[in-house]
Amino acid sequence: MSMKQILVVGAGSVGGFFGAHLAKGNPNVSFLLRPDTLAAVTRNGLTIRSAGGTFTVRPQAASDARQLPKPDLIILGVKAYHLDEVMDQIEPVVSAKTVLLTLQNGIDNEDRLIARFKRDCVVGGVAYIYSKIAEPGVIDHYKKGAVAIGELMGHESERLLAIKDLFTTAGIPCQLSKDIRRSKWEKMCWNCVFNPITVLINDSVARALDHPELFAVIRQIVGEVTAVSAAVKVPLPLDMPERVVKATQEIRDIHTSMYDDWKAGRPTEIAYLNGYIVEKGRELGIPTPVNEALTAMIKAVTEKEQTGPGIVKIEGAVVQPVSFDRKALQQLPDEHQIADVSAVMPGMKGRAIAVRGLLDVPALNIDADHVTFHSLDGKYAAALTLQQARDFGVLVYELDGEPLPDGKGGPFRLITPGLGDLCANVKNVGKIEITKGPGRDTRQTTCPPAV
Repeated sequence: MSMKQILVVGAGSVGGFFGAHLAKGNPNVSFLLRPDTLAAVTRNGLTIRSAGGTFTVRPQAASDARQLPKPDLIILGVKAYHLDEVMDQIEPVVSAKTVLLTLQNGIDNEDRLIARFKRDCVVGGVAYIYSKIAEPGVIDHYKKGAVAIGELMGHESERLLAIKDLFTTAGIPCQLSKDIRRSKWEKMCWNCVFNPITVLINDSVARALDHPELFAVIRQIVGEVTAVSAAVKVPLPLDMPERVVKATQEIRDIHTSMYDDWKAGRPTEIAYLNGYIVEKGRELGIPTPVNEALTAMIKAVTEKEQTGPGIVKIEGAVVQPVSFDRKALQQLPDEHQIADVSAVMPGMKGRAIAVRGLLDVPALNIDADHVTFHSLDGKYAAALTLQQARDFGVLVYELDGEPLPDGKGGPFRLITPGLGDLCANVKNVGKIEITKGPGRDTRQTTCPPAV
């Protein structure tokens, strides 16, 4: 079977490493890349730095698959959360003969591909490698660098042997798996243990291995994964927890891809690892409490703090900054809620929170004495003394059960009924800054009308 033209999607720690090795001796390997990676690879080539030596390849690359030779084989090395976007990108070049090989983490990538392209075009794969993106177009490779591939039905096909030949010719160990789904579930057990744990302990896998108490946790994580796998007709060995730990001893110094993604500020694959186990467990009626806890904690640790419209942040002279969205404001004590703001500001409608209730949440620095309310665009600000803010400040955040619209000064609007000539009215409040001494103030001598 002809596998002349090969398209590698992504040049990250997986796609970059395997793709570069394939391209080293094969001019028919091209890359589909994101614009920033494309610019770097076009300028400097794709470089693999490894203990065994460093090399650079200069393959044909584009960010539009239609600009590259029509592929016989497409190798997917991208994160699972990019798969939908990638399927859109490759669809124009997938013909009736194109074969797709996925080397992604997770269990359902193959099924998602088959559902999209509606034919038997997918070969399953598992990558065994420890490498990192040093910068766009530069991959640092530390350990391993092998793949296992297999037909989903378990047979040894012509296309499978052709792919194996490509890898072995490029010097990449390639094992044929008679049960690739089982191989993927076995790797899933490892991923669901060490990816989240290394993030939560902020350390390498060695730290997890060296704490005997964690083995009971590992046993529970793997037990939930194997219960789900058995329910989808992929039984795994009873000693899977021991196998997971034993296989890790020889790579005990590594961090995981989830740890590296977290540290680099990239999204994690938690939804496709532990999150997938939780989702599948719910579907099948299998409890997965430990995986559920890990999923929730990883999301809390790794997802960036929300900013922008819909979020108001209190910062400055506080022990710890704190952010609120509308839901968080609704849950502050009833004594601070103003169900109908017209009771304190005739002619104005909406639900509000007394600023004193907001200021009770963060611990203020001992010498803090002023509060400045800033509009989200930074154009307007009003500085009140701490006492004025507590006594008169009201933040309107809701109208008729919906977020206060922009046209009414939302999503958060400061009013100060009862403050007289010193009144403050700041629309689109995005930041509340606690200061020692007065902060920035753009107020005119008279307040604009409330509505």
